[in-house]
Amino acid sequence: MSPDVLILGAGVAGLSAAIDLSRAGLRVEIIEARDRIGGRVFTQDDDTPASPPVVVISHHAWETTYGGWTQRVKVDVPALRGVSLAAQEGEFVAVMGPSGCGKSTMLHLLGGLLTPTSGRIVVDGEDLTAASDAKRTDIRRRKIGFVFQRFNLFPTLTADGNLRLAERIHGNGADDPARRREILRMLHLEDKMHHKPLELSGGEQQRVALARAVVNRPAIVLADEPTGNLDSENSALVLKMFRELNDRFNQTIIMITHNPEAAAACQRVIQMRDGYIV
Repeated sequence: MSPDVLILGAGVAGLSAAIDLSRAGLRVEIIEARDRIGGRVFTQDDDTPASPPVVVISHHAWETTYGGWTQRVKVDVPALRGVSLAAQEGEFVAVMGPSGCGKSTMLHLLGGLLTPTSGRIVVDGEDLTAASDAKRTDIRRRKIGFVFQRFNLFPTLTADGNLRLAERIHGNGADDPARRREILRMLHLEDKMHHKPLELSGGEQQRVALARAVVNRPAIVLADEPTGNLDSENSALVLKMFRELNDRFNQTIIMITHNPEAAAACQRVIQMRDGYIV
C-alpha cells in the first residue's frame, strides 16, 4: 500500500514528524534524498499569589552529553552543563549565544526530541523526562508548537491545508475553520488561505508556519531562528506577528536567535555560552 506522506531524510525533526504523522493515522515512509519523488515529498532540513504557573521547565538543572569515538577512544562531549531555566505562562523569551553553545540542544530538549542525561523538563505540569516515547509524543502534539528556520510546510497543501493537517496531528478530531481564519487574519494571510507554499513569499511561508504552530493552542511555541532566512523587512513583520500572538493569546514563546534586533522584541533575553546559561 502506498504511503500518504513521504519524508525526505531521517534527522531528528524528520523522525519526530514521522512519529506524529503515524499516530495521526497516516501511512509514512522515510526516504533518502537521492530517492526523492517529485511532488510528494515533505522536505525536512536539517511570584505573587495571582501569578500564572510555570509552564516550560522546572528549576531542576539538566545536562546533556553526546558520545562519540576519536581514534577508537570513546569521547563524551557535554552539550549542556547544569542548565536551569523557568518561564512563566505568557512570557516571550529569547535565547542567544554563539554557534555551538547549546542553543539547539536546549530547544530539542524543550520540545521532547531529546532526553537529558540528567535533570527534569516539565512542560505545563507534565514531566517529559519521566514519560515514555509514546507519552512524550502525545505531550509534544498537545502542548508544543514548533517554528523552524526553513518553514517545513507541506508543499502540496494550501496554507489552510497545512493548518488542517496540524489539527489532525493534534489528535482531538478538531476541525475549527473559525480558529484557522482568525489566526490567518491576524497574521495578514486571510487572502492566502488557498495558496500553496511555492505561491508565497518567504515571509508569508514563515507566517503560515507560525499559524500552524499556534492553531491548536499549545502551552508553548519553540522557534528556531525564525527570521534566519528572511530579509530585514520580512523579519520585522514576522517578529511583529510573534509579539501580537504573545499579547493577544498570552502565548508562551521561546525563540532561539543570533539577531539582536529579534531578541529586542522579547520580554527577556537569556545568553548561553559553552553549554551554560550566563
